Amino acid sequence: MSIEIKHISYTYMPKTPFERQALKEVTATIEEGTFTAIAGHTGSGKSTLLQHLNGLLHPTEGHVVVDGVDLLPQKKSEKKAARAARMKVGMVFQYPEQQLFEETVEADIAFGPKNLELSGEDVASRVRESMELVHLDYERFHARSPFVLSGGQMRRVAIAGILALRPKYLVLDEPTAGLDPRGRKEILSMVTALHRRKKTTVIFVSHNMDDIARLARHLLVFNKGMLVADGTPQAVFGQTDVLREAGLRQPHVMTLLRHLREAGLPLERTDVLTAEEAEQAICAALKKMRGEKS
Repeated sequence: MSIEIKHISYTYMPKTPFERQALKEVTATIEEGTFTAIAGHTGSGKSTLLQHLNGLLHPTEGHVVVDGVDLLPQKKSEKKAARAARMKVGMVFQYPEQQLFEETVEADIAFGPKNLELSGEDVASRVRESMELVHLDYERFHARSPFVLSGGQMRRVAIAGILALRPKYLVLDEPTAGLDPRGRKEILSMVTALHRRKKTTVIFVSHNMDDIARLARHLLVFNKGMLVADGTPQAVFGQTDVLREAGLRQPHVMTLLRHLREAGLPLERTDVLTAEEAEQAICAALKKMRGEKS
């Protein structure tokens, strides 16, 4: 199954002096089980798109279809299915820790499951499960106030609150924004483990091309409300003109290899995405040079 984005356009404040078209004829498919990144300059339409994925916004034109169900039902009889489809998509906004409000970590994470009218036993089970998924020890943290935790821990509590709803698709808007290097590493490691362990489909917005290169297997690039690139990170990062127009850059590894090739190193490839792949490519080129000299 998948999330299908079909020719959607979205206009803020239509027919007013402040009218602005945020999305223009966007079509894409996010397959179940993928790790998809969305990139683009500020104001390119990324966050607007995310809010369409679980029905917070409805397109001015076009359709968003989750597992075969249109999120904007045309008939009254379709509303229940549309609501169930929206619940499959868990949304973690930028700086989600600002939405924490309960007195304890456990109470905050339990808020969503309680609103699903689950039994007390089921709610407790989901709290423990989601805390484990975000690497927060239940015994150590459940009774603590979320407001005395570090920034990274607070963000993990906020993410756990979404995971407690057991979404099939997890949408993250700049999940590492404002965190120190340790906090960034913890969040990205946790999201990667969640994707691998639970097979959760992850969709995340990031300005960090190196994170995208390391984590994603599918990349969408936006520029001025339009989808300008859609493919594997390796393929998209090779489109230097498109990236430049979108205000983005290649990952540092690709830039380094390109400069080394321009300086005369006989690299066979410059489209590698990780430091490990770059090391192998450089070693192979050095061996080639030694062979030519001998």
